[in-house]
Amino acid sequence: MLWALGFGVFLSSCSEEFLDKPAYGALSDEVLSDDKGVDALLIGAYAALDLQGNGVALGGGNPWESAPTNWVYGDITGGDAHKGSDGGDQPPINAIAVHNIDPSNGFFNTKWKALYEGVARTNAVLNLLNTLEDTPEEERANIAGQARFLRGHYYFELKKMFNMVPWIDETTENPNVPNDVDIWPMIEADFEFAYNNLPPTQGEIGRANKWAAGAYLGKTYLYQEKFQEATTVFEEVINNGVTTDGQSYGLVDNYHSNFNAADENNEESVFAIQMVANDGTNTIANSNQGLMLAYPYNSPFRCCGFYQPTQDLVNSFRTDEATGLPYLDNYNSNPVKNDMGILSDEPFTPDTQSLDPRLDWTVGRRDIPYHDWGYHPGYDWVREQSSGGPYAPKKHIYWQSHADEFSDQSSWAPGNAINYQIIRFADVLLMAAEANAKTGNLERALTLVNRVRGRMADNPQYWLKDYVDPENPLGGFSEEYAANYNVQRYPEGYFGSQEQAMDAIMFERRIELAMEGHRFFDLVRWGVAEEVLNDFFEYEGQITTDVRGGNFNQSDRYFPIPQRQIDLSTTSEGPVLQQN
Repeated sequence: MLWALGFGVFLSSCSEEFLDKPAYGALSDEVLSDDKGVDALLIGAYAALDLQGNGVALGGGNPWESAPTNWVYGDITGGDAHKGSDGGDQPPINAIAVHNIDPSNGFFNTKWKALYEGVARTNAVLNLLNTLEDTPEEERANIAGQARFLRGHYYFELKKMFNMVPWIDETTENPNVPNDVDIWPMIEADFEFAYNNLPPTQGEIGRANKWAAGAYLGKTYLYQEKFQEATTVFEEVINNGVTTDGQSYGLVDNYHSNFNAADENNEESVFAIQMVANDGTNTIANSNQGLMLAYPYNSPFRCCGFYQPTQDLVNSFRTDEATGLPYLDNYNSNPVKNDMGILSDEPFTPDTQSLDPRLDWTVGRRDIPYHDWGYHPGYDWVREQSSGGPYAPKKHIYWQSHADEFSDQSSWAPGNAINYQIIRFADVLLMAAEANAKTGNLERALTLVNRVRGRMADNPQYWLKDYVDPENPLGGFSEEYAANYNVQRYPEGYFGSQEQAMDAIMFERRIELAMEGHRFFDLVRWGVAEEVLNDFFEYEGQITTDVRGGNFNQSDRYFPIPQRQIDLSTTSEGPVLQQN
């Protein structure tokens, strides 16, 4: 695997004092001053994608504080997940969940350091590349394109998290830079360069190619509300894009193939962090370490009961019995039945009304098959229902039949080899639908949304099935569905206005991409976070205790600059970094 090599090329610039020191490499320039050396540094820059989930290696912080999946910053803050576990465990997340934000919260500092470590590594690649005289132009463009793609990613994460952040690139001499410049133009320039200079395919899975850069460029336009520019580049990616190994972009028939290590790097994978289990390091550093807390409690996975889906999220998968369409405006009016307060040895009958089949590939719920681990038992696998609710995450959970190959038990909590999809093709289709809706092309927007919904409507063979033998989950699945599933496309002409189109697109992004780290950032850029999240606190607070008293206002759109970084930037004239 590509990233496993990267930890040997470790840059120290993003320790606690990263703003006070220039970026130094652990290896001398003499050792690295050739094509092999610059590629070694480039692999180290890729490794920082995974390093976000390994905060300890950065001089402090826990892996989950900087997880690249953004399960805390995207899903818990966005109302798709509870912190889980019990109320007293990892209390800094409690404050983040209810938007009681404090710059001294150490989670923000760990995330900041992890992202700037990635920036430093990309800058080191570009600096070294500029000293090489004999590198062919085509190879030089490829290396620079990959480095600038990665730098664009790290800065995109910083921008959407913290808004005003310092721009440090390969030309920066004094890294104690103020955060007084909007960095969107620089992020856009990095992805434009990558799009124009990267080849359509690469020799190794996991490296960025032209089309991944195009997708990310379109996303950058979308965040800036440059909708026409976004539409243009998204259509190029949709019509012509291929994966790094040359597969034409498409939607896999089985939705769950996106979350199964046995099916990774398929035609839907635009850019993914390559995870690997049992890599010989005797650690889970390359095995989704940032999610090590996020397995059902008191279960075969051992630890630790965090990251529990909310009832509000589960209710959004309710569909109309007759049409198979979601309830866009009142999905909480007919909630999905849960087992709150019901012990695992007490009778319970799951919900029998119509549901989108994506629910049970996303959420573990009582008496529904939890992959091939048996029926989710409910209460016994939940650490504290009153705080975190009755549900369990599912997209990053490995299968029992694959456990020897795709799980890693080298630590006190498990790791797994399931890639994290930074961008997958369904995400591209929905971003393109949004850009088209915003530019008035409602027919095209409807076609794109229906392409995503059609994957589920056309492939009932891949809806979750019940077990052949309930006593032996490894015996396989029957032809009986695990629940009453029904999902259909929107009818022709359904998008009668831009407002109606956006309502459907925003809803589709939630259910298609649920528990993938996008939700909070979507709500913020749409300008609906205050209304949606305060409604969420009011509804969910009647079910669980953890979000009671939560409140969101416009000043919470971005997370605060870590106080530690402001302190480190201070000179005799005062702090260089200014708080948001």
